[in-house]
Formats: sequence, structure tokens, C-alpha cells
Amino acid sequence: MAISLKSLFFLSLLFVSSSAFPPLLGQFLDNAAGTADLGITNGGGTDTDDDTAATKKQVVNGNPGVAKPDFQTNYLGEWKIHSPNSGVSSMQIQLLPTNKAIMYDASNLGPSNIQLQPPGNCRPIPDRPGQVDCWAHAVEYDVETAEVRTLKVISNTWCSSGGLTVDGSLMSTGGADEGNQSVRILNPCKGCDFQEREMALAGARWYASQEKLEDGSFIIFGGRREFTYEYLPINSLIFTPRRLNLTFLGASIDGVGTTDIYENNLYPFVHLLPDGTIFLFANRRSVIFNTKTDTIVRELPRMPGGSRNYPASGSSTLLPLKISNDGAPVQAEVIVCGGAKPEAAEMAERKVPVLLPALTDCGRIFPMNPDANWAMENMPSRRIMGDLLLLPTAQALILNGAMGGVSGWWIGENPNYTPLLYSPDLHLMHRFKSLAPTNIARMYHSSSAVLADGTVLVAGSNMNDRYAYKVGDVGGKVKYPTELRVEKFSPPYLDPVLDTHRPTIAEGTSDKKLSYGGQFRVEIDLEDAAGAEDLKLTMLHPPFTTHGYSQSQRMLVLEPVSYVNGVITAVAPASGKLAPPGYYILYVVHRGVPSRGMWIQINE
Repeated sequence: MAISLKSLFFLSLLFVSSSAFPPLLGQFLDNAAGTADLGITNGGGTDTDDDTAATKKQVVNGNPGVAKPDFQTNYLGEWKIHSPNSGVSSMQIQLLPTNKAIMYDASNLGPSNIQLQPPGNCRPIPDRPGQVDCWAHAVEYDVETAEVRTLKVISNTWCSSGGLTVDGSLMSTGGADEGNQSVRILNPCKGCDFQEREMALAGARWYASQEKLEDGSFIIFGGRREFTYEYLPINSLIFTPRRLNLTFLGASIDGVGTTDIYENNLYPFVHLLPDGTIFLFANRRSVIFNTKTDTIVRELPRMPGGSRNYPASGSSTLLPLKISNDGAPVQAEVIVCGGAKPEAAEMAERKVPVLLPALTDCGRIFPMNPDANWAMENMPSRRIMGDLLLLPTAQALILNGAMGGVSGWWIGENPNYTPLLYSPDLHLMHRFKSLAPTNIARMYHSSSAVLADGTVLVAGSNMNDRYAYKVGDVGGKVKYPTELRVEKFSPPYLDPVLDTHRPTIAEGTSDKKLSYGGQFRVEIDLEDAAGAEDLKLTMLHPPFTTHGYSQSQRMLVLEPVSYVNGVITAVAPASGKLAPPGYYILYVVHRGVPSRGMWIQINE
């Protein structure tokens, strides 16, 4: 006998005094009561409804009632090899609005596996006058066809930073050697190559972090022995550099700075908050930074457990920002996962036989709250060097990395093959779910990107100081060869059984240009009967991912204003503080099942 949602809601009231719901019952009751946005949970089969075709695409406005629960699946995901050879090891990756992924490595680690095209299109070697390098160190990778086009970078991009500009270009900054003050721009046009300006930056940005600001410009923090920050223009190689000191990134003397003997504060975590300030995390400490006054507003409590930044190399993201139609203030919450003990790098460099295990914990904090503090929880497995990516469903995926040691050549061990699905809105003990493992080690210098079709592109991994393809190479040092295979991972929401519930965006009749605070329309085809309360829109800003940190990653979750005859009306984020100008992938999510994403741009 079918039980209505209303009945389930009143049944749930009978259990409110209990502190131990069975996991699935507790999750379902939470959803029925409208207190959690669950995403896909483990269960049997799929949920269906009995509505006839005549009731589908009904007019729904306001708050008609409680949303139906998300569809359930036992599917743990699937891995497929998308390309056997990307040509270069993907140390850094950025998805462009053309659905091309830009992958690149360092330019000083010797020959890659693909030569620059056309033949003779060689790069001068900066520190060797008269000599040239004809091997490619960057490629444009077609995420649909796996076709590769070589790109030429002149300056060294080793351990650089980057981000997507307002017009959809890649702005790459810093690197090593002659590249540490370089800025490179790659426009998303057919046949385009990098434009470069050496000595464009004021500071040496090797292992620095870049974050997009509310006007579309960038701020860059840190770098090796570079305790400063600076600003970049919106989309230009021509600007006057300005370098500003930041004691917080400096030597840890009397608790003033965050750099220890083995640094542990490189690639700091940087997140733009909805009030326009910056959350800045380095090593174990975090501050709120005001870019208007160039001052630290306040320091937050120290995160317990260990070090979180390179070479300890944990991961972090700003959790999805939920924007409601009632004008409620937007809450910002940051998560930091994994890392290593502060002494792990020192022990690894001293060749201690047993590398220290990575950390298992994650911490979450509401940085805009005056009484903010860390709430800790544990992952199912240890992880260092992992990527933390936001998914179309407003869940997160943690993948890649190792379970011991630290970032660096030959000093990481025990690959973590198992990705984790993280549902931030579930109860504390039910947020993590282990998914189908890969069989390819993705450790130091691996990268990944969420694509418009909802799959995750995974590439790279090189624990060695050059391209090395066999175990035992480099005098016996190579245990994990350089990885050129590219994989795609399909998360649980891509279970083929769920396809009948998947919306399809009609791109030709949907709005692709958004204005801040303005209404926009998205037309969808959906076979199921659904109300506006069963749908949500997610906007993903594709990040620049390297060394376990996805720079400028951001997601907005929007409520439909109405859903009428297949057309969703929604309101765009109010300002660049919520959604910095530029390109986003827009997904329509129906009860935990996302559509293929559509590229949109917000810029006024």
C-alpha cells in the first residue's frame, strides 16, 4: 500500500525523540520534512510516481509543498579509459567553455610523449642560448573525441597557478625558474596558442594560488619563499605589477607566520566569500582578508589534526552556495580534507623507511560567523594529494592521491584508488560513500575536471623528475611510472537506470546570457511529472586544478521561481560576490538526477 509523503511526515514526528534512526529511514524522513537536500543515496531500485502524462509539466508557483525524495541507486560509478595517450602528463588542468581541457606539465623535465606541431615549431630553451626544444609540454584535449592539439609554452609552467577569465580564456601565472613571474593567456579560439609576458608579475609565484574576485580580476597569494600577494587585471597581459607583503604567509616565529621548516603552506586555500572578503588558509591556520583595505580582518580558530597545504597537500573547497528566493542571507561554509602531520615531509626527505600515514579527517567551518569553529569528521580512508571537486548535484567527489607520505618525487606511497562521494547535507555519519575504484595510481602531479556531461576527466600522475614509463627506471627509483592515460569516471547519478528521470536542456530556447539579479529561462524536456520544488539549478565555475587544489572552484544552487509547461524561471545570483563574472556550467537537477550541463555567461 502506498504511503503519502504527508503521512510519512507525521510519522516522522513520532520518532523525533529518537537519536538513532536507521540510516536510510533517517535520510528519507529528513527529506520528507524538507530539512535536507540529499543527493543520491544507497538503496534499491528507482523511485517512480503514478502521475499521468496529462499532469506532467504542470504549472507550479510559490511553495506548493514538500519535494519528492531523490531517486536512489546502488550504482557505484564506472571508470573508462578515454585516451591511451594524452601526450603530456597533466600536472595542471583547466576546462574551457569550448569543452576543451588544457593540460600541461613543466617545461624542464625533458622530452614528453608528443612533439610540437607542425614540425619545426620548436621553443627556444630560456637558459640555453641557441638551443631549442621541439617537445610539447601542453596540449588542448577534446573531452568528447580525445583529440589532442599541441600547444607551445615558452616559460616554465612547473607548479604554476591559473584560472578562467571573464571571456573564457585561461590565464596561467607563475611557475619555476624563468617562468615564476610569467603570465600566459590562452584564448578559447580555434588554433590559438599561448600569449606570454615574462616578468609580468611582481613576485615569484611558484606554488602560488589564484582566486577570481567579484569584478573578474584575480588575486594571487604566496609562492615558494614569497610571503606576498598581488592583483591581476581581468583579461590582459599589460598591467603594472604591485607586490604586497603578508606576514601571515611568512616564517612561523612566535605564531606570526605559517611557514615551518618544510613549508606546509604552499598552494594556500583561497575562497571568495559572499560578503566580498577572502577566506585564506595556510598550513593549519586561516584568516579573513579584506581586499578593499588589504588587511586581515580576523583570524579563525586553528584547525586541529595536522598540516593541510603543500607538501602536506590536503584539499579544500567552498561548499555550494544556496541562494533562496526569499532573500535569506547566503551562508558560506568551507571544507578542508586530508593532509599530513607537520613532520611528514621532514621524515620523507630523511628517507625514513616507513612514510607517515596521511590524515583521515575533514573540517568544516562557517568563516563569516563571528563564533566560527571547526566541525571535524573522518573520511573512510586516508588521503593526501587528492582532488576535491564539486559535482552537478551539489555533492562533492574526492579522488586521486595517496595514503602515505607527502607531495614530491618518490616520497608518496600507497595510492588511494577509491573515490568518495560526499553529501554535505546528510547527517554526520552518513556523508561519505565509497565508490568504484580505479586501477590506475593517480598520485603526485595528477589532476581532474568535472565536465558538462557530468563525468569526471582524470589525467596525469608523475612521481618522478622526468618522463619515465617503466618500473625501475631512473636508477631503480621509478615505482609509479609517468601516467599518460586519460580516464573518465561516471558518478552514481549517471546510472543508466536513472536516465528516464534525467532532464534535457533545450539550449536553443534557453537563456545563456545572465544578468545579476535578473530572471532567466531554461527550457527542459522531462518525462516525469514534477513541480518546481523537485528541481534545482546548479552553476559550476570550472576550476584550475593542480596539486590537489581546485582554484576558483565555485557552485551556486538556485531555486526555480516557477516551472510552467517545461520552462523553468529562475533568478540569477545578485552580484559578483556570489558569482564572479564569467562562464559557468548550468545543470538542471531533478530529484538528484542532473541534466547535461549548458555553458552560460554572467557578466553584467
